[in-house]
Amino acid sequence: MAAADLRGELSCSICQSIYKDPVTLRCGHNFCRVCVDGVLDTQEGSGAYTCPDCREQFQERPALCRNLTLCNIAERYLSTEPEQEDTGIFCNYCIHSPVPAVKSCLMCEASMCSDHLRVHRKSAEHVITEPNNSLRTRKCSVHNKLLQYYCMDDGTQICITCCLAGQHGGHQVVQLNEAYERRKKKLKHVLQKLTSKREQTEKRLHSLEERRSEVQEKAAGERERVTALFRDIRRQLEDLEKRVQSEISRREDQVLLTLCDLIQDLEVKKDELSMKMHIEELCNVTDPVTVFQEQESDREGFCVTEEKDNEDTEVGGDIKLHDVTYLDEVCISETIHRGLFDIIAAVKGANHKQDALDLLLDVNTAANNVDISEDMKCVSLSQIVQKRPETPERFESYQVLSTRSFSSGRHNWEILTSRSGGWRIGMTYPSVYREGPQSAIGDNNKSWCLRKFYNELTARHKYKEVQLFHNISCQKFRICLDYEAGQLSFYQLCDPIRHLHTFTATFTEPLHAAFYVWGSKAWVRVSK
Repeated sequence: MAAADLRGELSCSICQSIYKDPVTLRCGHNFCRVCVDGVLDTQEGSGAYTCPDCREQFQERPALCRNLTLCNIAERYLSTEPEQEDTGIFCNYCIHSPVPAVKSCLMCEASMCSDHLRVHRKSAEHVITEPNNSLRTRKCSVHNKLLQYYCMDDGTQICITCCLAGQHGGHQVVQLNEAYERRKKKLKHVLQKLTSKREQTEKRLHSLEERRSEVQEKAAGERERVTALFRDIRRQLEDLEKRVQSEISRREDQVLLTLCDLIQDLEVKKDELSMKMHIEELCNVTDPVTVFQEQESDREGFCVTEEKDNEDTEVGGDIKLHDVTYLDEVCISETIHRGLFDIIAAVKGANHKQDALDLLLDVNTAANNVDISEDMKCVSLSQIVQKRPETPERFESYQVLSTRSFSSGRHNWEILTSRSGGWRIGMTYPSVYREGPQSAIGDNNKSWCLRKFYNELTARHKYKEVQLFHNISCQKFRICLDYEAGQLSFYQLCDPIRHLHTFTATFTEPLHAAFYVWGSKAWVRVSK
């Protein structure tokens, strides 16, 4: 038996669907329990019950006997039958209950289940498609005929009458299927481009996500490093405070000991003087003979008192007393300053591990219109043309390189610049051009620089510039190189420190520091 016929035998005549919990009446016909219960409920009070198929009557409501065999067959059929997608479109000819449609006819503008599709008229005019709710849109709105052609000039679907009526005369008209194939080909091409762009976007997204993770990890590492650094600074400050407090206490004890000795000496002297205070009585005696007789009897006391008057003045004087009781606040302040200086020096050493002090300018590369200072740290525009020997490394104009090159590690340098004139500071490969306009750092693919031109700052590479800002308020800058990470950054050391720009590249050669000056009184100096 064909699958369609078997489905018909296993379908309930009420709901037109495969049996669900099938039951049998006394007449032998089968129905879904829910379906036949609903029919019998409507027959209540009519005086008789009838079978929905054969119309056999029953005086009493018939008992419903479950058909186990039919139930098993229906369940097995459903398990082997391909599961139909529920499109939400139902057969237009099943009026008793909604049955899912399996096809639609464009001519009839109707959807059909498998049963009604078997008896549907089969001819060329009747175009069968997948179930569709928008059948009217597949016909010409003017002639109500199927849209079978496509006008390439107007970009619209048309029917046979539209073609014959001459509305599209002289236009390129093709079969709808042919136009569909052309459109599908274009869509595939567009899809390939979109797929490629999506893949590129996914790669960039993945790269950015990796970069985000790297930044987060680096930030976490920096936080940990800074926390440890400040913990160490606090420890050193506490040690310095203890050392200074100890020094203050030591000096205090020393001064107080001296003062105690002086006080004790003066107390003794005070007592001695008090014992000789009977002179006050002589001052009240009116008899001269008596006064001189008393003086003769205590001549030794009078002499000692007169001899020690000068000594008392010196020992108790302000100058000597100041010398022996001075706490020396200047020395204490100097201890604090020296300790703080040592802490700052240690912090700088921990944060800036570099060879900046060894960065010297290479005279062999210096152009003849620039001057190099004696310490090889400063380049300035020369007022006279220098007569240096010609070397392959020498630049034609305005520029000089460092003697050292850097092919690994992290390095940074502080750079001081002039307010007047123009300058460029940056890094370059040693293979950079030495002559012509392309030799200037930033004007080729082998160098990167920060450029000052008419009080404007720009970041420059391959002759392309990124505008930074106007009105340069600070002449101190920092160049930071991280060779392995492929990063070259520039900072302005104002308050607060300002990040200017970071170049990112894959460095393929060692890098030299490069400096370029032009204009009156222009100069650049490696500070540290």
